[in-house]
Amino acid sequence: MTPKVSIIMGSTSDLPVMEKAASALNDFGIPFEINALSAHRTPEEVEKFARGASARGIKVIIAAAGMAAHLPGVIAAMTTLPVIGVPIKASLEGLDSLLAIVQMPPGIPVATVGINGAQNAAILAAQIIATGDSEIAETLTRFKEGLKEKIVKANREMESVKYPFKTN
Repeated sequence: MTPKVSIIMGSTSDLPVMEKAASALNDFGIPFEINALSAHRTPEEVEKFARGASARGIKVIIAAAGMAAHLPGVIAAMTTLPVIGVPIKASLEGLDSLLAIVQMPPGIPVATVGINGAQNAAILAAQIIATGDSEIAETLTRFKEGLKEKIVKANREMESVKYPFKTN
């Protein structure tokens, strides 16, 4: 299998968050790879990865980083592939990471999901891939229908919740 999505994290300490992205991609049947690369500690490896990702068949990069959170932006500066940033809650409740990833200069976009939002990053990656893959598009349609059914079921279950002044 050739990976279509690359999950990159600044440190293996980000793995508990990023496993949600891996699990979602696995559920969607999208081949992926996971690596730890640091914009600060392994800059040469980050550059080699970013410049070679497209030639290896990667379609989307999910890059997670905490604190200074330079990894997604550094990768985006060196590739034309879509990069989805996942801010990791490492300090300051993750706001430092969020702001570092979302405030990119003109010409270097990084799509950014919420703090620790690895599952949404995987869903967005799948949606990007689905623009050219009808099988993934159908898988996403079923996934979204399942979300709707889950809420409908939850709302039905709320009917059994009783309070003296509840009107429904």
